Amino acid sequence: MALAIFDLDNTLIAGDSDHAWGDFLVHRGIVDQEDFKRVNDEFYQDYLKGQLDIFKYLGFALSPLTQHPLEQLHQWRKEFVEESIRPLLLTKALELLRNHRDKGDYLLIITATNRFVTQPIADLLEVDELIATEPEFINNRYTGKVSGTPSYQAGKVTRLREWLQHNPFDLSDAYFYSDSHNDIPLLEHVGNPVVVDGDERLLQTASERGWEIMSLRP
Repeated sequence: MALAIFDLDNTLIAGDSDHAWGDFLVHRGIVDQEDFKRVNDEFYQDYLKGQLDIFKYLGFALSPLTQHPLEQLHQWRKEFVEESIRPLLLTKALELLRNHRDKGDYLLIITATNRFVTQPIADLLEVDELIATEPEFINNRYTGKVSGTPSYQAGKVTRLREWLQHNPFDLSDAYFYSDSHNDIPLLEHVGNPVVVDGDERLLQTASERGWEIMSLRP
């Protein structure tokens, strides 16, 4: 059994779930429609440039979770998955997951996006496990803070190493699929790095290092 690791946003789905959740909150009028969208878009551009201050962003992104009852948040999330995520599912991505599953591989998503947003997406994709940024949750409410290391850039390597302490897979024959130059630190740690619809910086690195390049888009 090999370990098959997947980035989520713009890799297994045709969009960014974190940014889409922000847009969903804006469109529903749950957050300030002008200011929240502007800041959400600015942070997304920072991410694309590899310049995101992850803790500053998480302070922004997790704040709506602190302002509403858990039952309401879960209802909104259910609607979000149906309205915003299902249209982003990619047939070729589902086939890729199925191929690894049929080979007996262990399927793991590792994403910088927080678990509140991504857990139902991981369930929808039927992967074995999810490593995501963990929002702090105390006394049945979100605090707006982060628990542990965010799984972003080198933080993905840290979180994976922590996970491997209890799940002894060999990274020398592991796969990692990603679209983003932010994931180069983890791509360097696996025996089979695969660039999926990569950004310009990642494609250049892949070309220089001889990494596999593929597309899951129609």
